[in-house]
Amino acid sequence: MQHGIKTVSFEEAAKVIKSGDRVHLHSVALAPHKFIKEMCDRGRNGEIYDVTIQHIHTEGPAPYAATEFEGIFNLESLFVGSNVRKQTQAGYADYIPVFLSETQQLIREGYLKVNVTVVQVSTPDKHGYVSLGTSVDCSRAAVEMADTVVAIINPNVPRAFGDAMMPLSTFDVFCEDDSPLIEHHNAPLTEIDIQIGKNVANLIPDGACLQMGIGGIPNAVLAQLGNHKNLGVHTEMFADGLLPLVESGVVNGMNKKLDKGKIVAGFLMGTKELYNFVDDNPGVLMMDVAYTNGVHIIKQNPKVCAINSALSIDLTGQVCADSIGTTHYSGVGGQIDFTRGAAASEGGVPIIAMPSVTGRGVSKITPTLLQGSGVVTTRNNMRWFATEHGCVNLFGKTLQQRARAIISVAHPDFREELDRAAFERFGSHYHFVNKFVK
Repeated sequence: MQHGIKTVSFEEAAKVIKSGDRVHLHSVALAPHKFIKEMCDRGRNGEIYDVTIQHIHTEGPAPYAATEFEGIFNLESLFVGSNVRKQTQAGYADYIPVFLSETQQLIREGYLKVNVTVVQVSTPDKHGYVSLGTSVDCSRAAVEMADTVVAIINPNVPRAFGDAMMPLSTFDVFCEDDSPLIEHHNAPLTEIDIQIGKNVANLIPDGACLQMGIGGIPNAVLAQLGNHKNLGVHTEMFADGLLPLVESGVVNGMNKKLDKGKIVAGFLMGTKELYNFVDDNPGVLMMDVAYTNGVHIIKQNPKVCAINSALSIDLTGQVCADSIGTTHYSGVGGQIDFTRGAAASEGGVPIIAMPSVTGRGVSKITPTLLQGSGVVTTRNNMRWFATEHGCVNLFGKTLQQRARAIISVAHPDFREELDRAAFERFGSHYHFVNKFVK
């Protein structure tokens, strides 16, 4: 290996973990699975116990969250992904409620004292730098603050720029791996996704700066932006759906005031095509979440359009995006960071978009949120709300006006029921409002 690096086996590297340690694992496509295997073997063999694991979302298996490791590994997720959802709901793993922008603050200010950080990095360049590739998020903070940092050099990790770049002197232990990064392939768009995409796209002006997540709705929105002009991107993450807009020149960042002409993100989630796109690409900056999700940073670009989704909304505009009743489902993520940032941006458009019903045909618009549901976006933060049945702006509207607006984009099968609930909540004057307020 160049630069005088001495690499060790994963078995040897896993020995840096001691009982009682807190271990930070690299996120999303860069979850260090070969290290995880050896770490779990040590736990299974009784060599370590009472080890706390932390990470944001990771792709691939998460064996350390299994019930067999109770008392050995304790997972404290900063976002609950599908691979640890059942364990979290059963109480064998736990979740730390936190805005994505502040995950790094928890680490840097010592609320979460990290003993060992494990990350995958690109092959060293001639200057002795490696890249954190597709996941900078709060992992850079964990690298900076940990007592011991294990770097897994993997030629498949893209050489991404921005905060992703770090000198070799930052790391203490090196391993080598050539495993391909885990890819995420999106499901085909549904008719509902496509209609929501059309509705939301109508809210996005030329010159907008986009924030979007992953999944059907963000991809459906991106698919409708082919005739837009001079769009920019400052987001916590992006996926393959953005690439056609970059290739066509629709996304060029020319209207951005901050990082003009650059795509800014904290992590990526997609296919090898996406990973190849960011490799050695000076047009992409992979940045710390303190930067990507900082409201004071987001608001500096004009026309920030923040597109986020939800699990349910009540008639006053309270949005639940992390739980179903008392059953925890995902996390806060960057929804509030970007909702507030877009609201503070000149000409900004904060949008919460979701299907009006679940896959089982149950209304996601409800008179009140299910008991125990977490309010992620408060009714005070709400601006635009979109479903397949249209878009409504709740900003400046009274509770009764909001109820009427939200019901207007509910599924037609549930509007009468919701209207009755609003009448029962607000009294006879609600029908007066319903008749005369437009």
